[in-house]
Amino acid sequence: MPVKLPPPGVRWIGGPGGVLKVLDQTELPARVRWRSCRHPRIVFDAIRRLQVRGAPLIGIAAAYGMVLAARGCRTLKQFARAGARLIAARPTAVNLAWAVRRMLALQTLDRRRLLSEALLIHAEDRSACQRIGKHAYFLLKEPVLTHCNAGSLATGGSGTALAGIYEALSRRKKMWVFATETRPLLQGARLTAWELSRAGVDVTLLVDGAAAGLIASGRVRSVVVGADRIAANGDVANKVGTYALALAAKEHGVPFFVAAPLSTFDVATPTGRGIHVEQRDAKEVLTSAGRRTAARGIGAWNPAFDVTPAKFVTAIITEAGVVRAPYGASIQRITGGRSAKAAGRP
Repeated sequence: MPVKLPPPGVRWIGGPGGVLKVLDQTELPARVRWRSCRHPRIVFDAIRRLQVRGAPLIGIAAAYGMVLAARGCRTLKQFARAGARLIAARPTAVNLAWAVRRMLALQTLDRRRLLSEALLIHAEDRSACQRIGKHAYFLLKEPVLTHCNAGSLATGGSGTALAGIYEALSRRKKMWVFATETRPLLQGARLTAWELSRAGVDVTLLVDGAAAGLIASGRVRSVVVGADRIAANGDVANKVGTYALALAAKEHGVPFFVAAPLSTFDVATPTGRGIHVEQRDAKEVLTSAGRRTAARGIGAWNPAFDVTPAKFVTAIITEAGVVRAPYGASIQRITGGRSAKAAGRP
């Protein structure tokens, strides 16, 4: 049965001289608005502002951004500098650097070849999401708890963490999902709850601080989240608040799953200690809807992500299969030892 998904997060219009259209996710769910990107600096800005977000989708957008960058480059050295600027947009999501380096590995400024590669990256992610969903379907037990947004809005397909839920829908099986609102930008409330409800999923929203208590109550049978970077030992960087969910799930015997494509693994980073965690603007915590909510003179610590140690992860669901402990050996085997810093494909 076909599943009703939101509009694609990005789409390329035209040939090598075309334009990248980005669905502005900061406007959702109130308004569906597209931003036209004809220059890599606009792609950079869209990624930085979270108009386009989700590790796999950021990588896809960056690949298209490199097609745009080639228009203004006369040498491969200039092209590499343009790639470095794009990578700097968001440091934690490894798919961004992976996609840019894959485009640079072509060693060409031929926009036709570059566009072909970007379209291939997009198509591969769409296929990866579908396969992740098929693996996840057999592991997830409802009610399911998820955090942040790792659905179709965050990827080139049906999602990572939400792919198994959409796979269940396609098989005419209803799923009950608890979604955290996800501070500070409310991706769970604005995006996850919106896209799940559009698809016909029974979704219940809760504040982040209530999640541990919900798990303790016995009303959650599985937790599934996405990832922005997975270290060689299986440590997982994901939206801040993920670590607390993993701790609660471990304490109460609830399986904690991470769903991510192979492009999210970074075997060049041995452990989670080596993952750079992005710090975002304090205004995201100190204000709400443009109005100051905290007292004047107060600062804020606003990490975008936290790192969950591998020992709290029940399994990692990928397009190539389900990875289980011991993660070091399993990740080496499933990725072939490649890292996100490698120029080639995973």
